[in-house]
Amino acid sequence: MRSAPTILHLDMDAFFAAVEQASKPSLRGKPVVVGGLGPRGVVSTASYEARVHGVHSAMAMAHARRLAPHAAYLVPRFGIYRQISEIVMALLREASPLIEPLSVDEAFVDLEAGGHAGDPRAVARGLRADIRAATGLTASVGLAGSKLLAKIASEKAKPDGLVVVEPGTERALLDPMPVRTLPGVGPATAEHLRRAGILTVAEISRAGEGELVRLLGKAHGAGLHAMAAGVDNRPVVADRDVKSISVEDTFDTDLTDRAHVRYEIDRLAERCVQRLRGAGRSGRTVVVKVRRYDFSTLTRSETLRAPTDDPAVVRETARRLAEAVDTTGGVRLLGVGVAGLADFTQEDLFAHAESELALHGGSDQGVPEPLPSSPPPAPERANRWLPGHDVVHEVHGAGWVQGSGVGRVTVRFEVPSDSRPGRVRTFPVDDPALSRSDPLPLAAQREHGPPGAPGTRHVSEAAPDPQDAPAARETP
Repeated sequence: MRSAPTILHLDMDAFFAAVEQASKPSLRGKPVVVGGLGPRGVVSTASYEARVHGVHSAMAMAHARRLAPHAAYLVPRFGIYRQISEIVMALLREASPLIEPLSVDEAFVDLEAGGHAGDPRAVARGLRADIRAATGLTASVGLAGSKLLAKIASEKAKPDGLVVVEPGTERALLDPMPVRTLPGVGPATAEHLRRAGILTVAEISRAGEGELVRLLGKAHGAGLHAMAAGVDNRPVVADRDVKSISVEDTFDTDLTDRAHVRYEIDRLAERCVQRLRGAGRSGRTVVVKVRRYDFSTLTRSETLRAPTDDPAVVRETARRLAEAVDTTGGVRLLGVGVAGLADFTQEDLFAHAESELALHGGSDQGVPEPLPSSPPPAPERANRWLPGHDVVHEVHGAGWVQGSGVGRVTVRFEVPSDSRPGRVRTFPVDDPALSRSDPLPLAAQREHGPPGAPGTRHVSEAAPDPQDAPAARETP
């Protein structure tokens, strides 16, 4: 444990939803929900305006629609999220060479490694101001002497705030919190503790290490007792090694046709390879995940002789694995992943074997026979206009899809720099003048960011630091 609050945890506020509000003037200050829009979809992120109605991440989208029927429901746009994430992570690296990204919108920063041990608050304020200037978005920050406390502090700081946990005040912060606050305490562990009459972090400490070991086992019990006392010696680790890269889709209706299953496997394999190449990696093990109609989930994997990022290799291997699973009853979810990652690739062994056969006319024994080609996507899927998609019209310019149905698509024509909501037009879904487009460059978003939470204001560099509270909060 450090003697100064030099570990920083930064978390972007309602990141996906905030990006959508920044990009779409008509949604600023309004409830926005981002996630899968089908009947089996799940909420990825909800804006603070939507959270007022009880909507939160990981909630079933159907439930969210009942709670907030007037919210804007949009599909994720991962390309623009990654672009903004790269800007944020670059700003963090300017503050310290030692950062530990946890996701696209969250990271730990070791300020001691950046030479900022003397004034961590000024660094935190500067980072928040720089992020807002560069992206138009807000971030919440926690400062503490450990990763555990810094993360808890950033959660208390939301939205758009800064909370500092001074050394010696850890117990005052932790004691009243519910046991689920501590890492590693999920629903099952929380239920074990509840049955023993342990509901808060203070009660974990009072129970003693011996009782926790009896309830949860040696490693889990001892670790939980230490965390309840605020003890966390984990260092900030740069460039956390990613063990696998995968993508998956849940389908609105169960897939029962094997040709359709093959088509979806191909599509997922292509997406997986795009992410693999985007990370500059290759992998040796291809994994397929199948969740059937009865919610039983099966995984199949095959390890190749060498790392690859060849889409044909990943696709053919994934197809072969999927063919080995009985899907006659229907498939709810499919996933394709690549594990055993490496920073290099070797020549595709399958392609090499096939080229040898073509050149020399040898036997095809040992070479996997190609499976039948996948059918083209169903017309309704190929022409689908999903809410939130970026589009451009030859006459009206850039905009985004508000909704579609019954052969029509409704588009709002506006760009991030607009000060007022744009006009709405409706077109046939096959209008040749309307096409998908890439998001506008980030620079267009800097002028108008999403509004902060009601009643908040931006913290300036010179904002005072309250010193009389165990966990000092800088009010945004």
